[in-house]
Amino acid sequence: MAMTRLDQLYRQVILDEASHPRHHSTLAAPDYAVTVRNPSCGDVLTLQLQVQEGKIIAAAFAGSGCTISQASGSLMTDRIIGQTPAQVMQLVSDFSELVIDGHSPAEAALGDAAVLKGVHQFPARIKCATLAWKAAAQALGLPDAEDNHD
Repeated sequence: MAMTRLDQLYRQVILDEASHPRHHSTLAAPDYAVTVRNPSCGDVLTLQLQVQEGKIIAAAFAGSGCTISQASGSLMTDRIIGQTPAQVMQLVSDFSELVIDGHSPAEAALGDAAVLKGVHQFPARIKCATLAWKAAAQALGLPDAEDNHD
């Protein structure tokens, strides 16, 4: 199967994001923290959040995993900074729909994270892509369809 130029571009963005992730660190005083695992791939991700006046003011993730989980962690943390917990819940839902179905009416709201929509073609990788997003929902105590935490 030949890759289109757009597929090649998306692949390069994902590789770059995983190689040079944003917010890959720890926070000095997180308000929320959770560690999640994807046993099917071996991904482990710890997410830390700081919330002030009802909005996420800082987000950081650490851990190890495949390219998709690391790229997704970088894109997710960047996207949720400045958002309220309710907005994060909607983003988590929109992202899950995008990677499961390959499309979402709210794709534009996901910003750069929408680059991961091609994951829907690889069902075994969906958990890798959604791991960080589900961590955000769990850290904030939001409803979550899949329980991946320890």
